[in-house]
Amino acid sequence: MAVRGLHSHPTTSHKVLVAVGGQEVDAETVRLACRMTDPQGGRLYAVHIIEVNRSLPLGAVLDDVVERGEKILDEVEKLAAASQLPVETELVQARDTGPALVDEAVEWGADLIVMGLPYKRRFGEFNLGKTVPYVLKNANCRVMLFREHREHRDEGS
Repeated sequence: MAVRGLHSHPTTSHKVLVAVGGQEVDAETVRLACRMTDPQGGRLYAVHIIEVNRSLPLGAVLDDVVERGEKILDEVEKLAAASQLPVETELVQARDTGPALVDEAVEWGADLIVMGLPYKRRFGEFNLGKTVPYVLKNANCRVMLFREHREHRDEGS
């Protein structure tokens, strides 16, 4: 006999952080994050991390990269508005995306991190990259990955 409810989690979260990087998978990821945000007072926090090369000062102003990041976050605001959700957006400059996302989630008090995962190959094999494993290992809240369809990336392989 199975015991239900022992490890159940709510189907929505009050504070959802969604990571956006400017990939094709972002729009679907944001829509998923909106669905995962509690419609009764839940809040969405969208973060775009700009990785700053170690040869530059961390506060270096990278105009074209910042402008691209702002456009990405503008799209998130439009998607959240369509879902009638309040959204905060943040452009963060950091050395590495993984630690920056985990820090933002802690600072904001996120209940859930939602991340899109483009279907990438490295040496012919599917590859998670370095950010996803870092966040999965170090986040102090739930993490949800949304991997794009394999077909999106297989066409040229």
